[in-house]
Amino acid sequence: MEGGSGGRGPGPALAVCGALMAASGGGRLLAARYKEPGDDSLFVYDCINAEKKTAGNKGQDGQPADKGSDDILAFAFSSSGNYFALTDDNKRLILFHTKPSWECVSVRSVNRRCTALIITAAEDKILVADKSGDVYSYSITEPQTEGKLELGHLSLLLDVALSPDDRYILTADRDEKIRVSLAKAPHNIVSYCLGHKEFVSKIFVIPNYPDLLLSASGDCTVRLWEYRSGKEVYCCHLSSISEPEATKTDQKYTVSRIVYCCQGGYVAIICDCIPTVYIFQLDAIAQQLVYRQQISLKHKGWDIAFEETGDFWILQEDSEAPLLLYRPDDGQWKPVTDDKGLQKMSKYLHDNWTVFEGFVGAESHYSSLYKASFDNMATYLQRKEERLQQQKKKRKDLQHGSNGQTKKIKTDKSSL
Repeated sequence: MEGGSGGRGPGPALAVCGALMAASGGGRLLAARYKEPGDDSLFVYDCINAEKKTAGNKGQDGQPADKGSDDILAFAFSSSGNYFALTDDNKRLILFHTKPSWECVSVRSVNRRCTALIITAAEDKILVADKSGDVYSYSITEPQTEGKLELGHLSLLLDVALSPDDRYILTADRDEKIRVSLAKAPHNIVSYCLGHKEFVSKIFVIPNYPDLLLSASGDCTVRLWEYRSGKEVYCCHLSSISEPEATKTDQKYTVSRIVYCCQGGYVAIICDCIPTVYIFQLDAIAQQLVYRQQISLKHKGWDIAFEETGDFWILQEDSEAPLLLYRPDDGQWKPVTDDKGLQKMSKYLHDNWTVFEGFVGAESHYSSLYKASFDNMATYLQRKEERLQQQKKKRKDLQHGSNGQTKKIKTDKSSL
């Protein structure tokens, strides 16, 4: 089961649902029924060809206001795989029906650039979180209707999640907060999960343990919560499990993806710009994560996805092997190379590599979210002393300069 919402950040992304696999790079979506041997069709959708926004979104000069690129910012399958939704940098929400074949259902405008989206378990709404801190809902049953404002934060939203019964909306923001709200009355705040020291990059409600929430943050931790009470029950510092040769004192373990497999309760995460996958197993009774395995990659991993069977996919920045497949074997994930689905999808991605190559070697898109620290008094006093010394030196130089100028004038007068 491919877990987590569609919050990924701008960059290549991957999702698996049943027999369907979707990958995106730039403004292009590639999707196929990778498990069906007789079906070699590849669905390709380019956001550059999507409907342009209406005149109401134009500036005073009649030109489109704040025009962005066509890059895909977030996407997600519905739980059944019948629907797929994406948002792009041009502030569009695009809905697809996937069965019996892929078909674009609607293209709607969103108010702000989006950071994450998720489809309700009832498959009647898409919840979209944006950079201004708002969450809007968009109807699936009425695919042309405009969005409805559900809730708002005072800070940039980075992820949105739902409880499996659609009762609670969970939102994560730049200011370390996780808010739990009632879906039917989002102004009614049930709890806050507070404890992270930096922005919360990912949140995920565990489907078969629906009282538990996983969260990850720029503070290099993964935490487990009883979210309805706001109680933190477990915290793992990722730097403590990294292999010694990979450890750097200044390394930031910013989780860019959390995925979950109900079969065995396995949790896999990747961190931004770190070529490693970390695999844990959830001990729901003890309410903790048990570290199981690291998968070291030769190239940076862009995204990851679990199948319901436990098969594990990695999308990486390597044109020759854009996809990796790992299969559980006696509690450890081992690489598989002879899988027909892997060969099929790898060829599709390799043949369309131009949409991915602009992201090879890209810098972290989380670095700007870290807060500048002014808490260290010693550093503050040192900088203050340096500024005072610079000011004294400047005044002294000015004084010497003016004295020299005066003497020069006097000398010139006496010579006349």
